[in-house]
Amino acid sequence: MFYGELEGSGFEIIEPEFKNCFFGYARLERLWTGCSWAEGPVWFGGGRYLLWSDIPNNRIMRYDETDGSVSIFRQPSGFANGNSIDSQGRLITCEHSNRRITRTEHDGTISIIADNYKCKKFNSPNDLVVKSDGSIWFTDPDYGIMADYEGGIANREQDGCHVFRIDPVSLEVTQVANDFHHPNGIAFSKDERYLYIADSGFTEHIDAPRHIRRFEVTKRGDGLVNSKIFITCSAGFFDGFRLDQDNRVWASCSEGVHCFNSDGLLIGKIHVPEMVANVTFGGLKLNRLFICGTSSLYSVYLKING
Repeated sequence: MFYGELEGSGFEIIEPEFKNCFFGYARLERLWTGCSWAEGPVWFGGGRYLLWSDIPNNRIMRYDETDGSVSIFRQPSGFANGNSIDSQGRLITCEHSNRRITRTEHDGTISIIADNYKCKKFNSPNDLVVKSDGSIWFTDPDYGIMADYEGGIANREQDGCHVFRIDPVSLEVTQVANDFHHPNGIAFSKDERYLYIADSGFTEHIDAPRHIRRFEVTKRGDGLVNSKIFITCSAGFFDGFRLDQDNRVWASCSEGVHCFNSDGLLIGKIHVPEMVANVTFGGLKLNRLFICGTSSLYSVYLKING
Protein backbone atom coordinates (compact mmCIF):
# COMPACT_ATOMS: atom_id res chain seq x y z
CA MET A 1 0.00 0.00 0.00
CA PHE A 2 1.28 3.45 -0.92
CA TYR A 3 1.19 6.22 1.63
CA GLY A 4 2.07 9.83 0.90
CA GLU A 5 1.35 12.16 -1.98
CA LEU A 6 0.81 10.84 -5.49
CA GLU A 7 3.14 12.96 -7.59
CA GLY A 8 1.35 15.63 -9.58
CA SER A 9 -2.12 14.55 -8.52
CA GLY A 10 -2.68 16.77 -5.48
CA PHE A 11 -3.85 13.76 -3.44
CA GLU A 12 -2.13 12.85 -0.18
CA ILE A 13 -3.02 9.45 1.24
CA ILE A 14 -2.92 9.22 5.04
CA GLU A 15 -5.11 6.16 5.56
CA PRO A 16 -5.81 3.34 3.05
CA GLU A 17 -9.49 4.26 2.88
CA PHE A 18 -8.67 7.48 1.04
CA LYS A 19 -7.03 5.64 -1.84
CA ASN A 20 -10.40 4.09 -2.64
CA CYS A 21 -11.96 7.55 -3.02
CA PHE A 22 -10.28 8.43 -6.32
CA PHE A 23 -8.74 6.96 -9.44
CA GLY A 24 -4.97 6.78 -9.73
CA TYR A 25 -5.02 9.08 -12.75
CA ALA A 26 -7.31 11.68 -11.14
CA ARG A 27 -6.02 15.24 -11.30
CA LEU A 28 -7.14 18.54 -9.85
CA GLU A 29 -8.42 20.80 -12.64
CA ARG A 30 -8.69 24.58 -12.53
CA LEU A 31 -11.91 25.48 -14.34
CA TRP A 32 -11.83 29.26 -14.05
CA THR A 33 -10.04 32.07 -12.24
CA GLY A 34 -10.85 35.72 -11.59
CA CYS A 35 -12.60 35.82 -8.20
CA SER A 36 -11.57 37.77 -5.13
CA TRP A 37 -13.03 35.27 -2.64
CA ALA A 38 -14.90 32.30 -4.10
CA GLU A 39 -17.53 30.74 -1.84
CA GLY A 40 -20.90 29.01 -1.60
CA PRO A 41 -20.96 26.49 -4.48
CA VAL A 42 -24.27 24.76 -5.26
CA TRP A 43 -25.06 22.25 -8.01
CA PHE A 44 -28.20 22.34 -10.18
CA GLY A 45 -28.49 18.89 -11.70
CA GLY A 46 -31.44 19.66 -13.97
CA GLY A 47 -29.44 22.25 -15.86
CA ARG A 48 -25.98 20.75 -15.31
CA TYR A 49 -24.58 23.97 -13.94
CA LEU A 50 -22.92 25.21 -10.77
CA LEU A 51 -23.50 28.53 -9.06
CA TRP A 52 -21.01 30.04 -6.64
CA SER A 53 -20.44 33.38 -4.91
CA ASP A 54 -17.62 35.86 -5.47
CA ILE A 55 -18.31 37.79 -2.30
CA PRO A 56 -16.11 40.93 -2.54
CA ASN A 57 -17.12 41.46 -6.17
CA ASN A 58 -20.78 41.28 -5.13
CA ARG A 59 -21.77 38.66 -7.66
CA ILE A 60 -22.89 35.07 -8.14
CA MET A 61 -21.11 33.17 -10.91
CA ARG A 62 -22.36 30.34 -13.12
CA TYR A 63 -20.33 27.43 -14.54
CA ASP A 64 -21.99 25.42 -17.33
CA GLU A 65 -20.78 21.82 -17.34
CA THR A 66 -22.09 21.20 -20.85
CA ASP A 67 -19.61 23.58 -22.51
CA GLY A 68 -17.28 24.77 -19.73
CA SER A 69 -18.41 28.38 -20.01
CA VAL A 70 -18.51 30.79 -17.06
CA SER A 71 -20.81 33.78 -16.80
CA ILE A 72 -22.25 36.16 -14.22
CA PHE A 73 -25.53 34.84 -12.85
CA ARG A 74 -26.36 37.87 -10.70
CA GLN A 75 -24.69 41.19 -9.91
CA PRO A 76 -25.18 42.80 -7.47
CA SER A 77 -25.93 39.83 -5.28
CA GLY A 78 -26.21 41.43 -1.86
CA PHE A 79 -22.65 40.22 -1.27
CA ALA A 80 -24.00 36.67 -1.36
CA ASN A 81 -22.09 33.96 0.49
CA GLY A 82 -23.60 30.50 1.08
CA ASN A 83 -26.04 28.98 -1.41
CA SER A 84 -28.23 25.90 -1.39
CA ILE A 85 -31.15 24.43 -3.35
CA ASP A 86 -34.59 23.43 -2.13
CA SER A 87 -36.75 20.47 -3.15
CA GLN A 88 -38.37 22.54 -5.90
CA GLY A 89 -35.04 23.41 -7.47
CA ARG A 90 -34.97 27.01 -6.25
CA LEU A 91 -31.83 28.83 -5.17
CA ILE A 92 -31.62 29.68 -1.46
CA THR A 93 -28.99 32.31 -0.61
CA CYS A 94 -27.29 33.97 2.35
CA GLU A 95 -26.86 37.69 1.63
CA HIS A 96 -24.20 39.45 3.70
CA SER A 97 -24.96 43.10 3.05
CA ASN A 98 -28.75 42.71 3.10
CA ARG A 99 -28.43 40.52 6.20
CA ARG A 100 -31.07 38.08 5.03
CA ILE A 101 -31.97 34.69 3.56
CA THR A 102 -33.58 34.82 0.11
CA ARG A 103 -35.11 32.46 -2.43
CA THR A 104 -34.83 32.91 -6.18
CA GLU A 105 -38.12 31.89 -7.74
CA HIS A 106 -38.39 30.07 -11.07
CA ASP A 107 -39.24 33.34 -12.83
CA GLY A 108 -36.09 35.00 -11.44
CA THR A 109 -37.77 37.15 -8.81
CA ILE A 110 -36.28 37.19 -5.32
CA SER A 111 -38.34 36.46 -2.22
CA ILE A 112 -37.18 37.34 1.29
CA ILE A 113 -37.49 34.29 3.52
CA ALA A 114 -36.09 35.80 6.74
CA ASP A 115 -34.17 38.94 7.70
CA ASN A 116 -34.48 39.13 11.49
CA TYR A 117 -34.77 37.23 14.73
CA LYS A 118 -37.03 38.75 17.38
CA CYS A 119 -37.21 41.99 15.37
CA LYS A 120 -33.42 42.38 15.33
CA LYS A 121 -31.45 42.13 12.10
CA PHE A 122 -29.26 39.10 11.54
CA ASN A 123 -25.51 39.72 11.60
CA SER A 124 -24.65 38.45 8.10
CA PRO A 125 -25.98 34.99 7.23
CA ASN A 126 -23.04 32.91 6.07
CA ASP A 127 -23.89 29.33 5.09
CA LEU A 128 -27.03 27.23 4.99
CA VAL A 129 -28.50 23.82 4.30
CA VAL A 130 -32.04 22.76 3.38
CA LYS A 131 -33.36 19.70 5.23
CA SER A 132 -35.62 17.18 3.46
CA ASP A 133 -38.66 18.60 5.31
CA GLY A 134 -38.00 21.99 3.70
CA SER A 135 -36.63 23.69 6.82
CA ILE A 136 -33.60 25.94 6.33
CA TRP A 137 -30.72 25.84 8.81
CA PHE A 138 -28.12 28.60 8.66
CA THR A 139 -25.18 30.15 10.48
CA ASP A 140 -24.96 33.84 11.32
CA PRO A 141 -21.46 35.10 12.17
CA ASP A 142 -20.63 38.79 11.71
CA TYR A 143 -18.02 38.57 8.94
CA GLY A 144 -20.17 40.57 6.52
CA ILE A 145 -20.59 43.57 8.83
CA MET A 146 -17.05 43.70 10.26
CA ALA A 147 -15.59 45.53 7.23
CA ASP A 148 -16.54 46.86 3.83
CA TYR A 149 -14.88 44.02 1.90
CA GLU A 150 -17.44 41.19 2.16
CA GLY A 151 -20.43 43.41 2.83
CA GLY A 152 -20.62 46.68 4.74
CA ILE A 153 -19.69 47.89 8.21
CA ALA A 154 -22.76 47.86 10.44
CA ASN A 155 -23.72 47.48 14.06
CA ARG A 156 -24.47 44.00 15.35
CA GLU A 157 -28.03 43.73 16.66
CA GLN A 158 -27.93 40.08 17.73
CA ASP A 159 -26.32 39.28 21.09
CA GLY A 160 -23.79 36.95 19.47
CA CYS A 161 -23.11 34.74 16.48
CA HIS A 162 -25.68 31.95 16.42
CA VAL A 163 -27.29 29.19 14.37
CA PHE A 164 -30.93 29.41 13.26
CA ARG A 165 -33.70 27.31 11.73
CA ILE A 166 -36.50 28.56 9.48
CA ASP A 167 -39.74 26.58 9.62
CA PRO A 168 -40.81 25.40 6.13
CA VAL A 169 -44.49 26.32 6.62
CA SER A 170 -44.71 29.28 8.97
CA LEU A 171 -41.22 30.68 8.16
CA GLU A 172 -40.80 31.19 11.90
CA VAL A 173 -37.15 31.64 12.87
CA THR A 174 -35.85 29.79 15.91
CA GLN A 175 -32.40 29.78 17.46
CA VAL A 176 -30.98 26.25 17.60
CA ALA A 177 -27.45 26.95 18.91
CA ASN A 178 -26.06 29.95 20.79
CA ASP A 179 -22.63 28.85 22.07
CA PHE A 180 -20.49 29.39 18.97
CA HIS A 181 -17.68 31.90 18.51
CA HIS A 182 -18.17 32.20 14.73
CA PRO A 183 -20.41 29.48 13.25
CA ASN A 184 -19.63 28.91 9.60
CA GLY A 185 -20.06 25.83 7.35
CA ILE A 186 -23.05 23.58 7.96
CA ALA A 187 -24.20 20.18 6.62
CA PHE A 188 -26.40 17.23 7.54
CA SER A 189 -25.40 13.59 7.59
CA LYS A 190 -26.98 11.43 4.90
CA ASP A 191 -29.79 10.25 7.19
CA GLU A 192 -30.18 13.72 8.76
CA ARG A 193 -29.69 12.31 12.24
CA TYR A 194 -26.70 14.60 12.73
CA LEU A 195 -25.94 18.20 11.89
CA TYR A 196 -22.32 19.28 11.52
CA ILE A 197 -21.36 22.94 12.08
CA ALA A 198 -17.94 24.54 11.75
CA ASP A 199 -16.70 27.14 14.23
CA SER A 200 -14.12 29.41 12.59
CA GLY A 201 -13.51 31.75 15.51
CA PHE A 202 -9.79 31.19 14.93
CA THR A 203 -10.01 33.88 12.25
CA GLU A 204 -10.56 36.46 14.98
CA HIS A 205 -8.45 35.09 17.83
CA ILE A 206 -5.63 32.57 17.97
CA ASP A 207 -7.20 30.79 20.95
CA ALA A 208 -10.69 30.62 19.47
CA PRO A 209 -12.19 27.42 17.98
CA ARG A 210 -11.23 25.99 14.60
CA HIS A 211 -13.23 22.79 14.63
CA ILE A 212 -16.40 21.12 13.39
CA ARG A 213 -18.99 20.12 15.95
CA ARG A 214 -21.54 17.34 15.50
CA PHE A 215 -25.04 17.62 16.96
CA GLU A 216 -27.81 15.08 17.21
CA VAL A 217 -31.05 16.27 15.65
CA THR A 218 -34.03 15.94 18.01
CA LYS A 219 -36.72 13.35 17.26
CA ARG A 220 -39.10 16.16 16.27
CA GLY A 221 -36.50 17.23 13.74
CA ASP A 222 -36.51 20.88 14.75
CA GLY A 223 -33.74 21.14 17.36
CA LEU A 224 -30.24 20.07 18.33
CA VAL A 225 -28.85 18.16 21.32
CA ASN A 226 -25.67 16.41 22.46
CA SER A 227 -22.97 18.51 20.85
CA LYS A 228 -19.43 17.15 20.54
CA ILE A 229 -16.27 18.37 18.86
CA PHE A 230 -15.97 16.04 15.88
CA ILE A 231 -12.76 17.21 14.17
CA THR A 232 -10.21 19.99 14.70
CA CYS A 233 -8.44 21.74 11.86
CA SER A 234 -4.66 21.32 11.52
CA ALA A 235 -4.24 23.84 8.69
CA GLY A 236 -5.81 27.22 9.35
CA PHE A 237 -9.53 26.80 9.98
CA PHE A 238 -12.55 25.00 8.57
CA ASP A 239 -14.96 27.00 6.45
CA GLY A 240 -17.47 25.18 4.25
CA PHE A 241 -17.70 21.40 3.88
CA ARG A 242 -19.86 18.57 2.53
CA LEU A 243 -20.51 14.91 3.37
CA ASP A 244 -20.49 12.07 0.85
CA GLN A 245 -22.75 8.99 0.76
CA ASP A 246 -20.62 7.23 3.36
CA ASN A 247 -20.64 10.26 5.68
CA ARG A 248 -17.03 11.16 5.02
CA VAL A 249 -16.47 14.88 5.61
CA TRP A 250 -14.74 16.87 2.85
CA ALA A 251 -13.71 20.10 4.54
CA SER A 252 -12.05 23.26 3.28
CA CYS A 253 -8.91 24.62 4.94
CA SER A 254 -5.80 26.67 4.20
CA GLU A 255 -3.97 23.91 2.31
CA GLY A 256 -6.92 22.65 0.29
CA VAL A 257 -9.45 19.97 1.24
CA HIS A 258 -9.14 17.54 4.16
CA CYS A 259 -11.12 14.31 4.09
CA PHE A 260 -12.26 12.63 7.32
CA ASN A 261 -14.01 9.29 7.66
CA SER A 262 -17.30 8.88 9.53
CA ASP A 263 -15.40 8.45 12.81
CA GLY A 264 -13.57 11.77 12.39
CA LEU A 265 -10.19 10.31 11.37
CA LEU A 266 -8.21 12.32 8.82
CA ILE A 267 -7.70 9.91 5.93
CA GLY A 268 -6.35 12.16 3.20
CA LYS A 269 -5.90 15.57 1.64
CA ILE A 270 -6.38 17.27 -1.70
CA HIS A 271 -3.71 19.92 -1.98
CA VAL A 272 -4.94 23.05 -3.75
CA PRO A 273 -2.61 25.95 -4.67
CA GLU A 274 -4.95 28.43 -2.96
CA MET A 275 -6.78 28.62 0.34
CA VAL A 276 -10.13 26.85 0.00
CA ALA A 277 -13.40 28.27 1.32
CA ASN A 278 -16.01 25.70 0.32
CA VAL A 279 -16.82 22.59 -1.70
CA THR A 280 -19.81 20.75 -3.12
CA PHE A 281 -20.55 17.59 -5.07
CA GLY A 282 -21.93 17.80 -8.59
CA GLY A 283 -21.81 16.31 -12.05
CA LEU A 284 -24.22 13.79 -13.58
CA LYS A 285 -23.46 11.18 -10.92
CA LEU A 286 -22.54 13.55 -8.07
CA ASN A 287 -19.00 12.19 -8.31
CA ARG A 288 -17.35 15.50 -9.15
CA LEU A 289 -16.07 17.60 -6.27
CA PHE A 290 -16.20 21.33 -7.03
CA ILE A 291 -13.77 23.39 -4.97
CA CYS A 292 -13.90 27.15 -4.37
CA GLY A 293 -10.33 28.38 -3.92
CA THR A 294 -9.57 31.99 -3.16
CA SER A 295 -9.57 33.23 -6.75
CA SER A 296 -10.50 30.10 -8.69
CA LEU A 297 -12.98 27.32 -9.24
CA TYR A 298 -11.47 23.82 -9.28
CA SER A 299 -12.86 20.32 -9.68
CA VAL A 300 -11.79 16.71 -9.46
CA TYR A 301 -13.60 13.50 -10.36
CA LEU A 302 -13.82 10.96 -7.54
CA LYS A 303 -14.51 7.27 -7.21
CA ILE A 304 -17.26 7.96 -4.68
CA ASN A 305 -20.46 9.99 -4.76
CA GLY A 306 -21.75 12.95 -2.86
